[in-house]
Amino acid sequence: MKKILICFLIPLFIFSQQQITETMTFDGIEREYIIYVPEIYQDGDEVPVLFSFHGGGGYASDFIQVNDMRPLADTANFIAVYPQGAIDPEGGTTSWIHKAPTDHDDIFFIEAIINELSTEYDIDQERIYACGYSEGAIISYELGCRLNSRIAAFAAVSGSMLDDYYRDDIYGWGTCSPVHPTAMMLIPGTVDQNPHSTYEGLSYGDMPLYMSADDITTFWSSYNNTDVAPVITNVEDVSPNDGSTVERKVWLYGDNCSSVQELKVIGGDHDWPGVFGNMDIDATNEIWNFVSRFSIDGKLNCNISVNDFSFDKKLVQVYNVIGKNSSNSKIFLEIYDDGSVEKKIRLK
Repeated sequence: MKKILICFLIPLFIFSQQQITETMTFDGIEREYIIYVPEIYQDGDEVPVLFSFHGGGGYASDFIQVNDMRPLADTANFIAVYPQGAIDPEGGTTSWIHKAPTDHDDIFFIEAIINELSTEYDIDQERIYACGYSEGAIISYELGCRLNSRIAAFAAVSGSMLDDYYRDDIYGWGTCSPVHPTAMMLIPGTVDQNPHSTYEGLSYGDMPLYMSADDITTFWSSYNNTDVAPVITNVEDVSPNDGSTVERKVWLYGDNCSSVQELKVIGGDHDWPGVFGNMDIDATNEIWNFVSRFSIDGKLNCNISVNDFSFDKKLVQVYNVIGKNSSNSKIFLEIYDDGSVEKKIRLK
């Protein structure tokens, strides 16, 4: 489908801390997206970009208050982008996945934003990330599947991934076809009953529509060629009155040091942890801490050697395992302060 694109951008000649709403005419529809440029940004320094997608019926101007990446951008020096979903003619509300039949496909809208940002700022093309809530999580999965050549890593909160039957047979978008090892994180709630985000997935008769959390982690861990069994730890229950706990599951040793992580919110509903629902974790911080470790080429510093490694974190466990491509290897698990497993160091 031919895409018609007209952009109206205000040039930024002095790069101080700025939040700007940009306007773009895309496929004959006027679209908006909010960008936040940290004060420490300077021309000539390539910086990452993180897209954040609101849920169905939501607005970018509200979601920036929920998934507020601005304080992190100020210190980590990345550009935060909050696109606005278009009105679904059938549903009458803002949406990323319009009701079928439709030729609306926001994958190309996001690609157009990336291209326009690249003309205005010095973007690290190998470190473009996506995350989203509810239907915004679904579009994040779609970017990981269908704009994979531009997306280094992504995260999804309280939203599932379309089954290939839904993606291909109903929308005609083809199957999920990533082209590089892709780190991904999901934060699902086990009692979420929203139809497109139930932990068990959703089918209509014999038609599979949304994948279960287990199917999602199986798909991405298999694609990334990670260890089959995840490392499982319990996150400290610092908010016992929120009615939920968190189990961290990490699939490690993927190609190019890619990994898959699930923060399973046991008893969690259709929430954004750290803002509403579970308060044991902060989804915003978890997302940036995870995706920022990766580029299109895999994990940053993937080939670091033991001799080069600075042991400035807690090495909490040593044990013998039969690892891929080796036998009886000693493996250290490095646990960060947030409880995440960052890497294994193989000593032969």
